[in-house]
Amino acid sequence: ADVSMSFSQDMDDEYEKLIRRMNPPRVVIDNDSCKNATVIRVDSANEYGILLEVVQILTDLNLTITKAYISSDGGWFMDVFNVTDQDGNKVTDEVVLDYIQKSLGPEACFSTPMRTIGVTPSTDSTVIELTGCDRPGLLSELTAVLTHLRCSVLNAEVWTHNTRAAAVMQVTDDSTGCAISDPERLSRIKNLLRNVLKGSNTPREAKTVLSHGEVHTDRRLHQMMFEDRDYEHRAVVDDDSSSIQDERQRPDVCVDNWLDKDYSVVTVRCKDRPKLLFDTVCTLTDMQYVVFHGSVDTEGTEAYQEYYVRHIDGSPVKSEAEKQRVVQCLEAAINRRVSEGLKLELCTTDRVGLLSNVTRIFRENSLTVTRAEVKTKGGKALNTFYVSDASGYSIDAKTIDSIRQTIGQTILKVKNNPEEQQQRQKPPSQESPTRFLFGGLFKSKSFVNFGLVRSYS
Repeated sequence: ADVSMSFSQDMDDEYEKLIRRMNPPRVVIDNDSCKNATVIRVDSANEYGILLEVVQILTDLNLTITKAYISSDGGWFMDVFNVTDQDGNKVTDEVVLDYIQKSLGPEACFSTPMRTIGVTPSTDSTVIELTGCDRPGLLSELTAVLTHLRCSVLNAEVWTHNTRAAAVMQVTDDSTGCAISDPERLSRIKNLLRNVLKGSNTPREAKTVLSHGEVHTDRRLHQMMFEDRDYEHRAVVDDDSSSIQDERQRPDVCVDNWLDKDYSVVTVRCKDRPKLLFDTVCTLTDMQYVVFHGSVDTEGTEAYQEYYVRHIDGSPVKSEAEKQRVVQCLEAAINRRVSEGLKLELCTTDRVGLLSNVTRIFRENSLTVTRAEVKTKGGKALNTFYVSDASGYSIDAKTIDSIRQTIGQTILKVKNNPEEQQQRQKPPSQESPTRFLFGGLFKSKSFVNFGLVRSYS
């Protein structure tokens, strides 16, 4: 049975390669047709997960996707993306344009997973994945343990959401600068970190996974938090004003079935931010939904997305419970990366124990880290922290001044104003949810050009 299954899989792989050779991907990068964005058109033989692959490549290049038209009905994938650089300008860097062409064009191999620049190669380091209950000072405790165990943190990303925390860390032995290979030492690291994550009175299990494989950090964090069920609503005792603010900031996610075409139509309306499209497409893919058609647009500070989806088994959303789960999971995917709190950037010469010292100073000043991104490059530490007061109050300016004096005024910089973080998002408009849902997609000129409308006639 195993032999026949392996033979069948090999045949499928050969068939996919044949289809790809007969219909190589085609990428057109157009800097002329749109006044304020670079237009990227991708045509390719369709296969499961290809939309996420393409969005992941563009996102890993730190490009902002301002509009997108998605069509992958039948055996062909045809998408259009309007993108800008981080400054809102057209993409003109020849190195970036060449990378896009090579990554998405005929030389690309979409069946090879995680080949983009966002993948962390870890042959010379150990990857640690952590999930557990969030609490003030957690990152400080974890990094203190790693320092005690003679581990240097090369890169790390930490997310917190809905009382849960997840982290992906790339570490090395601080004496050799190489991956940690001793099984006994790895087991000790794993057990001690799990003990820190467990804390006290934690009803849910903490998880610690160590590996030496390649990992796309953002993708793994979404998967880890999804597996940890951070999307489940939990009762949190809070004051009325905070509850009102949370409700105003909550994404507007709707799921409706279009029975005539056997699609479920997923719409998202929320505040726009970088990597939003990646986060929603990643979650739909991990939930095993296939996006057949879609449209993405931004108006000022708001983003609108609609997706025409079916489950991988070919069926639309079947029940009210499944519909609510899709809504909850997309809300969680959007909120995980929402950066609450004060943004602090640290840039200094890297050294053993640096991350542990900095997070300890935060903890001693009653600050909790809600999100963190740690990078080392050329002997420099480039770290970004989002911090808030552990008691829920506004951060005192004197506290930040004291921390900066301790760490170094030129080393630690404040990158935003706390008052800006407290500005409330306008409540969603009361327009009919079908205004964007059915009003624009099938009238789109781009889709008519693709032949999408004809496919429904």
